[in-house]
Amino acid sequence: MAPRSASKSAVPSDKVGVICRALRRAIIEQALEPGAKLPEDSLGERFGVSRTIARHALGQLAAEGLVELRRNRIAVVATPSWQEARDAFDIRIELERLVVRQLAGKLTKSQVAELNAHVDAEDHARDGTDAVSIRLATEFHILLANMTNSPILVRYVSEVAYRCCLTLSLYSRPHSSECAINEHRAIIAALVKGDEAKVMSLMHRHLDSVANRALVAPAPQRGRDLLDILAPYADEADSARVVKLPKVVRAR
Repeated sequence: MAPRSASKSAVPSDKVGVICRALRRAIIEQALEPGAKLPEDSLGERFGVSRTIARHALGQLAAEGLVELRRNRIAVVATPSWQEARDAFDIRIELERLVVRQLAGKLTKSQVAELNAHVDAEDHARDGTDAVSIRLATEFHILLANMTNSPILVRYVSEVAYRCCLTLSLYSRPHSSECAINEHRAIIAALVKGDEAKVMSLMHRHLDSVANRALVAPAPQRGRDLLDILAPYADEADSARVVKLPKVVRAR
């Protein structure tokens, strides 16, 4: 059978990636609320792409659990139940214990410097909004996963971490950035010492505390226009510092 040539209907992955990064950040920073509609035509208008490209981006975010695809091609920001939120944190705890177990005593000096620089950025953002602090705190964990060089861990940690971010806009009290920063620094110190048991315990306690601090009660809904919400994310999509999920090659 002759090799299949590039299809004329193939979707440019770079354009899909731009939309995914922008929407992911808007969801993580709670600019887009759970249940918010994401019309393909509006996204196409905002990002200057076709509805087909917008549809592919929504499909990718649906695979990550951030978007729900409903009947008649209606897409909305996902609305996880309280139990689903708790389950996501429980799964995340086990995944991230594996991450720090792999990294204990194995970080390079440049990796330690990168982690410390990220936590410094978290510290500098403490006077800003909770949403930005939550995003930076989440990206710290994804940065750790990336350092394992394990595509499977990177993929699943990233996906579950983003899902946990989504739940924070539904079930949360004000984010405790100071606690998160101190706990992140303690995790780095234990990783440098190579204390595998301690760092796994620290990660468990840290994420369990995040869940207990966060999963309280539904937050009130806000009403805003989708195009207005996405304006800053669309403008900064190419330059925004958001950790990307690795591409996953699917078996045919």
